[in-house]
Amino acid sequence: MARKYFGTDGIRGRVGEFPITPDFVLKLGWAVGRVLARDGQSKVVIGKDTRISGYMFESALEAGLTAAGVDVLLLGPMPTPAIAYLTRTFRANAGIVISASHNPFDDNGIKFFSSEGTKLPDEVEEKIEAQLDLAMTTVCSAELGKVRRINDAAGRYIEFCKASGGHHFSLEGLNIVVDCANGAGYHVAPKVFAELGAKVTEIGTQPDGMNINLNCGATSPAALTEKVLEIGADIGIALDGDGDRLILVDHTGETVDGDEILLIIAKSLHLAGELEGGVVGTLMTNLGMEQALKQIDIPFIRAKVGDRYVMEQLHLNNWVLGGEGSGHIVVRDLLPTGDGTIAAVQVLKAMVESGSSLHELKQGMTKLPQQMINVRLEKRVSIEGVAPIEQAVAEAEQLLGEDGRILLRPSGTEPVVRVMVEGVDEQLVGQVCQDVADKVEKALKPLVS
Repeated sequence: MARKYFGTDGIRGRVGEFPITPDFVLKLGWAVGRVLARDGQSKVVIGKDTRISGYMFESALEAGLTAAGVDVLLLGPMPTPAIAYLTRTFRANAGIVISASHNPFDDNGIKFFSSEGTKLPDEVEEKIEAQLDLAMTTVCSAELGKVRRINDAAGRYIEFCKASGGHHFSLEGLNIVVDCANGAGYHVAPKVFAELGAKVTEIGTQPDGMNINLNCGATSPAALTEKVLEIGADIGIALDGDGDRLILVDHTGETVDGDEILLIIAKSLHLAGELEGGVVGTLMTNLGMEQALKQIDIPFIRAKVGDRYVMEQLHLNNWVLGGEGSGHIVVRDLLPTGDGTIAAVQVLKAMVESGSSLHELKQGMTKLPQQMINVRLEKRVSIEGVAPIEQAVAEAEQLLGEDGRILLRPSGTEPVVRVMVEGVDEQLVGQVCQDVADKVEKALKPLVS
């Protein structure tokens, strides 16, 4: 069934432009409620990040759900993975996240978790879309849903994150900088590391509704790097706006990306005999990580880009660890979704148990030169069957040879085509990437104008 509204990660777009409007979100809440209410009395948790539009969409969802007869638990600003966790904790039928993750503040989105804390199955999303085509109704007054705000939601999640390191885990003696991107983790992530015993310096923890992801966080770690070097910290931890991505900075100021984080955790679990199976990466995962895992006999497979597909492969293979270079790291036996704070705890645990610095731990991987250029368009458009693009890719593959690769990937959430090139010759990689990006832009602009 072709989707009208749902993308790879819920429904996302510019606030005030369909479908990210209060009237649509009101009806979306009702449609979700109608689908869930078929199983009798239902309960849904709602959390959000710190965007100013979150208040408006929280109210719209609340009205739609209660009109369908569904009870609502309001969590307030909470990281996306915390909402997945609390959906399970409260035995809710579903969890709803109001967030556009790493996007600017004037975007927003709605995404969903099942009662198990996983992404909603495709068939449930299809049922919701079918309901959206119907006229909205309201149950009788006696059957309206009730709403309750959960005041201890943050404390529950903080304790869960602390426990993920083990009963006796301590960060005593470590000096940590935490950048929460002025996003959903601002009031929870620093407390996790401080309560585990670390000395914590906070940045990006003053959200005003419009500064989420603005020159801070996992997508812009320069401020974190500066602070780590300024105070001589052992490690810098950067989350994105909804707290499901993680990028680190070591004590020398070098950035540690998702591929390197994934390898560090994999090796630590492997040494402890706790890595069940292998590791799932994506089509974008640096070849250097695959080579490093092969050297220590850890199986590796690539999924399509997106944490949904990483989780799919983890489930199919019954493995526990997967992730993306962007910093989505899934430790499946702890939580079935990417969690930046949980992943940071696992890296810190590897540092403590090995007695090594983050800089030393990241040396196990030799990254191949890789460059990505985002070709931004006026609207989303398919690249399938566009002859000039196919020709540009073929020419690039010939230039790169067997030691390189090129990947073109339209974003599932933005009007962007990502051009990624990888190879052994950094100069050639840069030239090929720019050339292909220019040709993609030239070929697609007439199709969206």
